[in-house]
Amino acid sequence: MKVDPNAPANIDDYIAAFSPEVRAILEKIRATIKKAAPDAVETISYQIPTFTLAGNLVHFAAFKNHIGFYPPVRSDEKLREEASIYANEKGNLRFPLGERIPYALIGRIVKARIRENLEVAENRRNRKSRAISAR
Repeated sequence: MKVDPNAPANIDDYIAAFSPEVRAILEKIRATIKKAAPDAVETISYQIPTFTLAGNLVHFAAFKNHIGFYPPVRSDEKLREEASIYANEKGNLRFPLGERIPYALIGRIVKARIRENLEVAENRRNRKSRAISAR
């Protein structure tokens, strides 16, 4: 697999590549995620900013006309409904750059994703534990 020499090494590098207006939005999204998930680890995955906590937590990326946010929440029906106005056909969220970015919604999505990730991790541990004890 070829390594892209222009790929960002970290989130700072990723954000630095954009205009000041978009950088300000990306930094605020980053701060919102950090506040909602202070134990999450920053990384670059799929060449975009990613936060991990018991697996991939959320990704975000800037495009010409919107900010992409991945993946959307699955378990909280009320939150899914609230976020549905930003959902595209693939289920990922798109926040138009010409509109107010819903930072509070992003924070709530991150908290819901933490719950989802921790639940999945706990279920894996329980299955593994049951499999070992069944031997």
